[in-house]
Amino acid sequence: MSVDATVSVRLPDPVEVAPFGWMLGKPYPVESGAAYRNTATSFWQEHLFDPGPNGQVEILWVTYSDASRVITRLEVHHLTQQAVVPLTGEIIQVVATSDKEGAPELATLRAFRLAPGVAICMRPGVWHATRTSGPEATCLMLTRRSTTLDLVSHLSGAHPALETSLRDVRQLHITG
Repeated sequence: MSVDATVSVRLPDPVEVAPFGWMLGKPYPVESGAAYRNTATSFWQEHLFDPGPNGQVEILWVTYSDASRVITRLEVHHLTQQAVVPLTGEIIQVVATSDKEGAPELATLRAFRLAPGVAICMRPGVWHATRTSGPEATCLMLTRRSTTLDLVSHLSGAHPALETSLRDVRQLHITG
């Protein structure tokens, strides 16, 4: 099947994001059992993060500085969800589901423009790449502790990654 080598950036909404995970940063819910609002503060449950079997949730601080509109590599986490919440700048989150063999299903490729405070919590098995819209964006990331340690060890050249896969893909261009 021929796949277009471009992907247009769109704004996220819960329906568009559903195949890849959950949209975070929605407005205060009209109906919710786990919510509170008064003049000084509002809080509500957005999502119950799942780090996978025997996983420990980890909060990372991540700075993205790649504003390139070209994607040549995608990453996937096999065991855990992952949420990237931009704090200081806008990011573009490129996502794709996995095919039956676990490879990126490029026909499902989407790119979402995420403003500070809006995020996607990706399901395990969702391929992704992250770009900035400006020079730099600092983000809060929720992930699995062992996945971080595994990926750092792999990127440092110590051993092949087990909880994460990186895959080169034909050049994809982000538009819009």
